[in-house]
Amino acid sequence: MKNPKVALEQWRVLQAVIDHGGYAQAAEHLHRSQSSVSYTVSRLQEQLGMPLLRIVGRKAVLTEVGEVLLRRSRQLVADAAELEQLARCLEEGWEAEINLVVDTAFPTCLLMAALNCFVPVSRGARVQLNEVVLSGADEALLEGRADLVIGTQVPKGFLGDLLIEVEFIAVAHEAHPLHQLQRQLTNKDLRREMQVVIRDSGLHMKRDTGWLGAEYRWTVTSIETAVEAISSGLGFGWLPRHQIESLLNESALKPLALEIGQRRMAPLYLIFGHPESVGPATQMLADIFSERCCEGVR
Repeated sequence: MKNPKVALEQWRVLQAVIDHGGYAQAAEHLHRSQSSVSYTVSRLQEQLGMPLLRIVGRKAVLTEVGEVLLRRSRQLVADAAELEQLARCLEEGWEAEINLVVDTAFPTCLLMAALNCFVPVSRGARVQLNEVVLSGADEALLEGRADLVIGTQVPKGFLGDLLIEVEFIAVAHEAHPLHQLQRQLTNKDLRREMQVVIRDSGLHMKRDTGWLGAEYRWTVTSIETAVEAISSGLGFGWLPRHQIESLLNESALKPLALEIGQRRMAPLYLIFGHPESVGPATQMLADIFSERCCEGVR
Protein backbone atom coordinates (compact mmCIF):
# COMPACT_ATOMS: atom_id res chain seq x y z
CA MET A 1 0.00 0.00 0.00
CA LYS A 2 1.41 3.39 -1.01
CA ASN A 3 1.90 6.11 1.55
CA PRO A 4 -0.69 8.91 1.16
CA LYS A 5 0.51 12.04 -0.62
CA VAL A 6 -1.95 14.29 1.18
CA ALA A 7 -1.84 15.22 4.87
CA LEU A 8 -4.92 15.46 7.09
CA GLU A 9 -4.20 19.13 7.67
CA GLN A 10 -4.67 19.83 3.96
CA TRP A 11 -8.16 18.34 4.09
CA ARG A 12 -8.92 20.39 7.21
CA VAL A 13 -7.93 23.56 5.35
CA LEU A 14 -10.09 22.69 2.35
CA GLN A 15 -13.04 22.03 4.66
CA ALA A 16 -12.53 25.42 6.31
CA VAL A 17 -12.51 27.20 2.94
CA ILE A 18 -15.87 25.64 2.02
CA ASP A 19 -17.46 25.82 5.47
CA HIS A 20 -16.54 29.46 6.07
CA GLY A 21 -17.14 30.80 2.58
CA GLY A 22 -13.70 31.54 1.20
CA TYR A 23 -9.94 31.82 1.72
CA ALA A 24 -10.01 34.96 3.85
CA GLN A 25 -12.69 33.60 6.17
CA ALA A 26 -10.90 30.24 6.45
CA ALA A 27 -7.64 32.01 7.26
CA GLU A 28 -9.34 33.94 10.04
CA HIS A 29 -10.92 30.78 11.45
CA LEU A 30 -7.64 28.82 11.31
CA HIS A 31 -5.53 31.73 12.58
CA ARG A 32 -3.33 31.52 9.51
CA SER A 33 -2.45 33.92 6.70
CA GLN A 34 -4.61 33.93 3.58
CA SER A 35 -1.56 33.14 1.44
CA SER A 36 -0.85 30.06 3.59
CA VAL A 37 -4.42 28.79 3.15
CA SER A 38 -4.31 29.44 -0.60
CA TYR A 39 -0.97 27.64 -0.95
CA THR A 40 -2.22 24.62 1.05
CA VAL A 41 -5.28 24.19 -1.19
CA SER A 42 -3.24 24.68 -4.36
CA ARG A 43 -0.71 22.11 -3.19
CA LEU A 44 -3.54 19.68 -2.38
CA GLN A 45 -4.94 19.98 -5.91
CA GLU A 46 -1.47 19.61 -7.39
CA GLN A 47 -0.77 16.43 -5.40
CA LEU A 48 -4.12 14.91 -6.39
CA GLY A 49 -3.69 15.96 -10.01
CA MET A 50 -7.17 17.41 -10.35
CA PRO A 51 -9.04 20.64 -9.55
CA LEU A 52 -11.18 20.58 -6.42
CA LEU A 53 -12.29 24.22 -6.52
CA ARG A 54 -13.34 26.73 -9.11
CA ILE A 55 -13.88 30.43 -8.62
CA VAL A 56 -17.37 31.78 -9.24
CA GLY A 57 -17.31 35.55 -8.89
CA ARG A 58 -15.31 36.00 -5.71
CA LYS A 59 -16.32 32.69 -4.15
CA ALA A 60 -14.54 29.32 -4.24
CA VAL A 61 -16.97 26.56 -5.26
CA LEU A 62 -16.36 22.82 -5.28
CA THR A 63 -16.10 20.92 -8.53
CA GLU A 64 -18.03 17.63 -8.79
CA VAL A 65 -14.86 15.70 -7.92
CA GLY A 66 -14.21 18.13 -5.09
CA GLU A 67 -17.64 17.48 -3.61
CA VAL A 68 -17.04 13.72 -3.56
CA LEU A 69 -13.57 13.97 -2.06
CA LEU A 70 -14.53 16.59 0.50
CA ARG A 71 -17.42 14.44 1.69
CA ARG A 72 -15.10 11.45 2.17
CA SER A 73 -12.44 13.62 3.78
CA ARG A 74 -14.83 14.73 6.52
CA GLN A 75 -15.14 11.15 7.75
CA LEU A 76 -11.38 10.73 7.47
CA VAL A 77 -10.69 13.80 9.60
CA ALA A 78 -13.37 12.78 12.12
CA ASP A 79 -11.87 9.28 12.41
CA ALA A 80 -8.43 10.76 13.00
CA ALA A 81 -9.81 13.01 15.75
CA GLU A 82 -11.49 10.01 17.39
CA LEU A 83 -8.24 8.05 17.20
CA GLU A 84 -6.35 10.87 18.90
CA GLN A 85 -9.06 11.09 21.57
CA LEU A 86 -8.83 7.34 22.17
CA ALA A 87 -5.04 7.61 22.55
CA ARG A 88 -5.48 10.32 25.18
CA CYS A 89 -8.07 8.21 27.00
CA LEU A 90 -5.82 5.16 27.01
CA GLU A 91 -3.00 7.27 28.40
CA GLU A 92 -5.35 8.28 31.23
CA GLY A 93 -6.17 4.63 31.98
CA TRP A 94 -9.47 4.50 30.08
CA GLU A 95 -10.15 0.97 28.84
CA ALA A 96 -10.23 0.21 25.12
CA GLU A 97 -12.62 -2.71 25.67
CA ILE A 98 -15.04 -3.94 28.34
CA ASN A 99 -15.97 -7.61 28.57
CA LEU A 100 -19.58 -7.60 29.75
CA VAL A 101 -21.28 -10.87 30.76
CA VAL A 102 -25.06 -10.79 31.30
CA ASP A 103 -27.46 -13.53 32.36
CA THR A 104 -30.27 -13.79 29.83
CA ALA A 105 -32.83 -13.35 32.61
CA PHE A 106 -31.84 -9.66 32.73
CA PRO A 107 -34.48 -7.61 30.86
CA THR A 108 -33.30 -6.81 27.35
CA CYS A 109 -34.95 -3.39 27.45
CA LEU A 110 -32.82 -2.39 30.45
CA LEU A 111 -29.70 -3.84 28.84
CA MET A 112 -30.19 -1.86 25.63
CA ALA A 113 -31.13 1.30 27.55
CA ALA A 114 -27.91 1.11 29.57
CA LEU A 115 -25.73 0.47 26.53
CA ASN A 116 -27.37 3.35 24.64
CA CYS A 117 -26.60 5.65 27.58
CA PHE A 118 -23.00 4.44 27.63
CA VAL A 119 -22.25 5.03 23.93
CA PRO A 120 -22.08 8.87 24.05
CA VAL A 121 -19.71 8.82 27.05
CA SER A 122 -17.71 5.70 26.13
CA ARG A 123 -14.80 7.62 24.57
CA GLY A 124 -14.45 4.84 22.02
CA ALA A 125 -14.41 1.96 24.49
CA ARG A 126 -15.87 -1.15 22.88
CA VAL A 127 -18.23 -3.50 24.71
CA GLN A 128 -17.92 -7.23 24.14
CA LEU A 129 -21.29 -8.63 25.26
CA ASN A 130 -21.61 -12.29 26.20
CA GLU A 131 -25.05 -13.54 27.22
CA VAL A 132 -25.10 -16.59 29.49
CA VAL A 133 -27.44 -18.72 31.61
CA LEU A 134 -26.94 -19.47 35.33
CA SER A 135 -23.38 -20.70 36.05
CA GLY A 136 -22.05 -19.26 32.80
CA ALA A 137 -21.68 -15.96 34.66
CA ASP A 138 -19.85 -17.64 37.57
CA GLU A 139 -17.37 -19.31 35.23
CA ALA A 140 -16.64 -16.05 33.40
CA LEU A 141 -15.78 -14.44 36.75
CA LEU A 142 -13.69 -17.30 38.10
CA GLU A 143 -11.77 -17.70 34.84
CA GLY A 144 -11.06 -13.95 34.62
CA ARG A 145 -12.94 -13.50 31.34
CA ALA A 146 -15.21 -10.68 32.48
CA ASP A 147 -14.79 -7.07 33.54
CA LEU A 148 -18.44 -6.64 34.54
CA VAL A 149 -21.07 -9.31 35.21
CA ILE A 150 -24.81 -9.36 35.79
CA GLY A 151 -25.44 -12.80 37.29
CA THR A 152 -27.83 -14.73 39.48
CA GLN A 153 -25.37 -15.25 42.33
CA VAL A 154 -22.09 -13.85 43.67
CA PRO A 155 -19.35 -16.50 43.61
CA LYS A 156 -17.06 -16.95 46.60
CA GLY A 157 -14.27 -14.38 46.58
CA PHE A 158 -16.32 -11.70 44.80
CA LEU A 159 -18.55 -8.86 45.97
CA GLY A 160 -21.74 -7.82 44.25
CA ASP A 161 -24.68 -5.47 44.66
CA LEU A 162 -28.28 -6.51 44.09
CA LEU A 163 -29.29 -4.90 40.82
CA ILE A 164 -32.82 -6.13 40.21
CA GLU A 165 -35.15 -9.01 40.94
CA VAL A 166 -36.83 -10.80 38.05
CA GLU A 167 -40.16 -12.52 38.57
CA PHE A 168 -40.55 -15.99 37.02
CA ILE A 169 -44.04 -17.44 36.78
CA ALA A 170 -45.27 -20.93 35.90
CA VAL A 171 -47.24 -20.79 32.67
CA ALA A 172 -48.61 -22.91 29.85
CA HIS A 173 -50.53 -22.35 26.63
CA GLU A 174 -54.17 -21.45 27.22
CA ALA A 175 -55.28 -24.82 25.80
CA HIS A 176 -52.79 -26.90 27.80
CA PRO A 177 -54.30 -29.93 29.65
CA LEU A 178 -53.20 -28.53 33.02
CA HIS A 179 -55.59 -25.61 32.59
CA GLN A 180 -58.44 -27.98 31.77
CA LEU A 181 -58.31 -29.47 35.28
CA GLN A 182 -59.82 -26.22 36.56
CA ARG A 183 -58.47 -26.62 40.09
CA GLN A 184 -55.31 -25.98 42.06
CA LEU A 185 -52.43 -28.02 40.70
CA THR A 186 -50.09 -30.26 42.69
CA ASN A 187 -46.63 -31.66 42.02
CA LYS A 188 -48.32 -34.88 40.96
CA ASP A 189 -50.20 -33.04 38.22
CA LEU A 190 -46.99 -31.42 36.94
CA ARG A 191 -45.04 -34.68 36.85
CA ARG A 192 -47.39 -36.09 34.22
CA GLU A 193 -46.71 -33.23 31.76
CA MET A 194 -43.79 -32.08 29.62
CA GLN A 195 -41.66 -29.36 31.22
CA VAL A 196 -39.56 -26.94 29.17
CA VAL A 197 -36.25 -26.19 30.91
CA ILE A 198 -33.54 -23.67 30.00
CA ARG A 199 -30.07 -25.23 29.88
CA ASP A 200 -27.28 -23.86 32.06
CA SER A 201 -24.66 -22.41 29.70
CA GLY A 202 -21.75 -23.15 32.08
CA LEU A 203 -19.45 -26.06 31.29
CA HIS A 204 -18.01 -27.00 34.67
CA MET A 205 -20.31 -25.64 37.38
CA LYS A 206 -23.78 -26.47 36.06
CA ARG A 207 -26.59 -25.95 38.52
CA ASP A 208 -30.29 -26.62 38.46
CA THR A 209 -32.86 -24.06 39.48
CA GLY A 210 -36.61 -24.05 39.98
CA TRP A 211 -38.85 -27.11 40.00
CA LEU A 212 -37.45 -30.04 38.01
CA GLY A 213 -39.83 -32.80 39.02
CA ALA A 214 -41.30 -33.62 35.60
CA GLU A 215 -40.25 -36.99 34.22
CA TYR A 216 -40.58 -35.62 30.68
CA ARG A 217 -38.40 -32.64 29.91
CA TRP A 218 -37.34 -30.70 26.86
CA THR A 219 -34.20 -28.62 27.36
CA VAL A 220 -33.56 -25.48 25.31
CA THR A 221 -30.64 -23.06 25.22
CA SER A 222 -32.37 -19.70 25.65
CA ILE A 223 -35.31 -18.00 27.29
CA GLU A 224 -36.56 -16.87 23.88
CA THR A 225 -36.75 -20.48 22.68
CA ALA A 226 -38.47 -21.52 25.91
CA VAL A 227 -41.09 -18.81 25.37
CA GLU A 228 -41.70 -20.04 21.81
CA ALA A 229 -41.89 -23.67 22.92
CA ILE A 230 -44.34 -23.05 25.75
CA SER A 231 -46.51 -20.59 23.82
CA SER A 232 -46.80 -23.17 21.02
CA GLY A 233 -48.21 -25.71 23.49
CA LEU A 234 -45.14 -27.93 23.78
CA GLY A 235 -45.15 -27.94 27.58
CA PHE A 236 -45.16 -25.82 30.71
CA GLY A 237 -42.38 -23.95 32.48
CA TRP A 238 -41.30 -20.94 34.49
CA LEU A 239 -40.65 -17.82 32.40
CA PRO A 240 -39.68 -14.21 33.23
CA ARG A 241 -42.82 -12.09 33.47
CA HIS A 242 -41.23 -9.17 31.62
CA GLN A 243 -40.69 -11.34 28.52
CA ILE A 244 -44.22 -12.74 28.36
CA GLU A 245 -46.31 -9.77 29.53
CA SER A 246 -47.94 -9.30 26.13
CA LEU A 247 -48.70 -13.03 25.81
CA LEU A 248 -50.30 -12.98 29.26
CA ASN A 249 -52.38 -9.93 28.36
CA GLU A 250 -53.56 -11.68 25.20
CA SER A 251 -54.25 -14.89 27.19
CA ALA A 252 -52.02 -16.82 24.78
CA LEU A 253 -50.19 -17.93 27.91
CA LYS A 254 -51.93 -18.43 31.24
CA PRO A 255 -50.41 -18.77 34.72
CA LEU A 256 -50.74 -22.24 36.20
CA ALA A 257 -52.93 -22.43 39.32
CA LEU A 258 -50.29 -24.07 41.52
CA GLU A 259 -50.92 -24.74 45.20
CA ILE A 260 -47.40 -23.51 45.90
CA GLY A 261 -44.49 -22.16 43.84
CA GLN A 262 -46.51 -20.45 41.11
CA ARG A 263 -44.02 -17.58 41.10
CA ARG A 264 -40.44 -17.10 42.23
CA MET A 265 -38.08 -14.14 42.36
CA ALA A 266 -34.60 -14.43 40.85
CA PRO A 267 -32.09 -11.85 42.10
CA LEU A 268 -29.56 -10.46 39.66
CA TYR A 269 -26.32 -8.99 40.99
CA LEU A 270 -23.85 -6.51 39.51
CA ILE A 271 -20.33 -7.88 40.01
CA PHE A 272 -16.90 -6.55 39.01
CA GLY A 273 -14.66 -9.17 37.43
CA HIS A 274 -11.47 -7.49 38.66
CA PRO A 275 -12.54 -5.58 41.78
CA GLU A 276 -9.00 -4.59 42.69
CA SER A 277 -8.48 -2.76 39.39
CA VAL A 278 -11.79 -1.43 38.10
CA GLY A 279 -11.19 0.88 35.16
CA PRO A 280 -13.05 4.20 34.76
CA ALA A 281 -15.04 3.01 31.72
CA THR A 282 -16.15 -0.16 33.52
CA GLN A 283 -17.13 1.87 36.58
CA MET A 284 -19.13 4.27 34.43
CA LEU A 285 -20.97 1.41 32.72
CA ALA A 286 -21.73 -0.16 36.12
CA ASP A 287 -23.12 3.15 37.39
CA ILE A 288 -25.32 3.44 34.30
CA PHE A 289 -26.72 -0.06 34.89
CA SER A 290 -27.53 0.82 38.50
CA GLU A 291 -29.23 4.06 37.49
CA ARG A 292 -31.25 2.48 34.70
CA CYS A 293 -32.41 -0.37 36.93
CA CYS A 294 -33.49 2.06 39.67
CA GLU A 295 -35.47 4.03 37.09
CA GLY A 296 -36.97 0.81 35.74
CA VAL A 297 -38.16 -0.30 39.20
CA ARG A 298 -39.85 3.02 40.02
